[in-house]
Amino acid sequence: MVNLPSAELLESQHTFPCTWTFKVIGYADSNFTARVVSAAREELRMDNDPPYSLRSTTHGRHVAVTLEPVCQSAQQVLAVYARLSGMDGLVMLL
Repeated sequence: MVNLPSAELLESQHTFPCTWTFKVIGYADSNFTARVVSAAREELRMDNDPPYSLRSTTHGRHVAVTLEPVCQSAQQVLAVYARLSGMDGLVMLL
């Protein structure tokens, strides 16, 4: 799991609700992008996909997914990180 700050620290440094940027890097197979977007959408209980963008490596082996949902609280931010950190194919989570 990613070494995350406490909810109290996040709340002291950010005003919620706010847009939060999650960077998720993984293998570009097994529907990695769709699984990342779906996991965030489900954790945040959103009706639609959160805003996101993709960037593939030169040879297409890895993909970086940048998610930018609006999070209502520090607890939501931490919950999304926890959910994403257990994904198959994950290489890095920022």
